[in-house]
Amino acid sequence: MRKEVKQVYVSYGIDINKVLKDLAKTRISLHCWQLDDVKGFESNGDLTGGIQTTGNYPGRARNFKELTADLDKALSYIPGSKKINLHAIYQTGKIVSRDEVGPEQFKEWVAYAKQRGLGLDYNPTIFSHEMLKDGMSLSSPDKEVRDYWIKHCINGLKITEMFGKELGQKSLMNIWIPDGLKDSPADRLGPRLRLKDSLDQILNGYKYDKKVMDVSVESKVFGIGVESYTTGSNEFYLNYASSRKICCLLDTGHFHPTENVADKISSMFCFYDKLAFHVSRPVRWDSDHVLKLNDDLQDVADELVKCNGLNRSYIGLDYFDASINRVAAMVIGARNMEKALLKALLTPWDLLKKAQDSHDHTRVLALQEELKTLPWGEVWDEYLKRQGMVSDAKMYEEIKEYEEKVLLKR
Repeated sequence: MRKEVKQVYVSYGIDINKVLKDLAKTRISLHCWQLDDVKGFESNGDLTGGIQTTGNYPGRARNFKELTADLDKALSYIPGSKKINLHAIYQTGKIVSRDEVGPEQFKEWVAYAKQRGLGLDYNPTIFSHEMLKDGMSLSSPDKEVRDYWIKHCINGLKITEMFGKELGQKSLMNIWIPDGLKDSPADRLGPRLRLKDSLDQILNGYKYDKKVMDVSVESKVFGIGVESYTTGSNEFYLNYASSRKICCLLDTGHFHPTENVADKISSMFCFYDKLAFHVSRPVRWDSDHVLKLNDDLQDVADELVKCNGLNRSYIGLDYFDASINRVAAMVIGARNMEKALLKALLTPWDLLKKAQDSHDHTRVLALQEELKTLPWGEVWDEYLKRQGMVSDAKMYEEIKEYEEKVLLKR
């Protein structure tokens, strides 16, 4: 990196060496389901419950061996500290019923992560299953259905706790459910009261070690087939998480297209010690497109840095595109997440805040525009160099070679 680049940032009070160290230790949780279209290892059945992938690009991972091989390839191009985010459907060994999935089914994943110095996060898989009756799970009027998923989630606490203890990195268990109705409900309160009771039973069903894990709940504004009513709304989970002292997870694809998810972050940090995120790119709906370095992503990264939230957040990615090379999709999205964080860390927020508090809003606007042309790309190249990673262009060439030698032969 040129000395002139360092001097440019020094003039704004930015220490590039510190920025690159802070970025390198910011953990990003990579979603394994990008590599196999959210199929998992249980069966080859269709996705249901508001989950959908589009495309049929060749080379989808079909088992643990293929998926971890693709993960290793992706990891070799993603700098910084990393975790792997798993769903219950990625159980290995003897496949058991979802309500029986426990730590035993994830020992292979723990061994895999331990060998690579990775952390693991976990999600109960509450979709694509016959025990979703009329699209309902934890809020179902059927007690048998609720009890099934309550047991599944309690077992998930044990799995997540094992991850945290075995790997020495705090693990997150996130609960998302597809429950809702296609048309206007006759009763909105009843399902939400049942969901509240089910979640309480889960949290009280196993005394997990809070030193090694956290629990989060994830909202959604609507889904396919549940356009009119979603039981686990943002308002419901905001209140539930706050009252139960657990994390609230914001999925950037789970809000109305006109909502600015980044704007919610500062408000939530006023009341929450920690937050969790699934970062995605919606296109007209929760379509989980690969992250681009666009304004929406940059706004989220800026708020996390401005609010001193990097050490108070679980940052996970959540997109799945079956229309392009899946390994490249994971890498491109992860690199864009880190690019956005880098740009945020290279921004002199103290100068901007001082101008705002001095009522010099012209200075704020001028400085914001001035910063856009700074040579942050050279800093990114330096980060890749320090992390032992190839450039963006070289990355594509090598993954294309992997596709020809490995993926196309599946």
